Amino acid sequence: MSVEVVAVSRRFDGGTPALSDVSLSIPDGEFAVLLGPSGSGKTTLLRILAGLEFPDSGEVRIGGRDVAALPARSRNIGFVPQNYALFRHMTVFENVAFGLRVRPAANRPSRREIRGRVEQLLDLVQIGALARRYPDQISGGQRQRVALARALAIEPSVLLLDEPFSALDARVRKELRAWLRGLHVQLGLTSVLVTHDQDEAMEIADRVAVLQSGRLVQYDTPRALLERPAAPFVAGFLGEANELRCIVRDGYAHFADLPLPPVQTDCPAGEARAFLRPGDALASPGGGAWTVRHATMDSRGLRLVLGTARGEGTLDAVAQPAWRDATPGDLCSVKLLSAAVFPRRD
Repeated sequence: MSVEVVAVSRRFDGGTPALSDVSLSIPDGEFAVLLGPSGSGKTTLLRILAGLEFPDSGEVRIGGRDVAALPARSRNIGFVPQNYALFRHMTVFENVAFGLRVRPAANRPSRREIRGRVEQLLDLVQIGALARRYPDQISGGQRQRVALARALAIEPSVLLLDEPFSALDARVRKELRAWLRGLHVQLGLTSVLVTHDQDEAMEIADRVAVLQSGRLVQYDTPRALLERPAAPFVAGFLGEANELRCIVRDGYAHFADLPLPPVQTDCPAGEARAFLRPGDALASPGGGAWTVRHATMDSRGLRLVLGTARGEGTLDAVAQPAWRDATPGDLCSVKLLSAAVFPRRD
């Protein structure tokens, strides 16, 4: 089911706005991620979608219906909170069954139907063997799956997840986000996840909403965010980037303080700043104005940290494919493939 946020604003206790005129549209079946630093408004927006907070202005539409004034229980939303909020005195089975058992008698499934639904969900999230255990008897990753099964039990129109992997170690987080993405594809359920983990957002999302200080800065695919950032904040916040001062004239950014060739840009003339990802700078051995300071090999090839003889700064770059080994002190030249250039306003 589609989700639309239209010009939503929210201010707490007359202070700084938590959200300012935020609008975005999530098509049916898409997995969207809300990403940003602490205080960016991403959790407030998720809580407004869930009906746990209410906007001061604007609309929230689910399946085309404005639900901004409706409480959580009237929205048919599946919600997985950050701490999972499992009932410690209930078994895994009873935790998942809870949302079905508390339905009004008129639309409450029979005991047999509840049992069948819960068993099906536990198998779906691959913890069927844990049905009789209690939350304290299972791992953090398993508790996360219980919370997800409980959210799915009510057959929600939309699934909302508030930093569901934040309490888990790095290996388990990586395994579970890949599993969650696969489950999303299998179910086709419109999903919205909040995270501050960029790798998580880029791996899971169909599209990512980047928020800063309560405003939506850019909403796009992970690839577009990296290759075509709409603002300096996005260019500097996502992934690795070198930020360099430059001067734009005649459609090219010129780096007066560094031995770099100019790069074409549609940025207006004047002082500017350029963001270069390591893959934007291609290093070639055999002489040049750059010196290798550090070299590492990863799945993408040889990655270099370069410096200049006069010490004007450092640059992260990748080596051309034929260059397989580098030693600190080696000289090289650098070719710029692209850069995101924005007017300097400081």
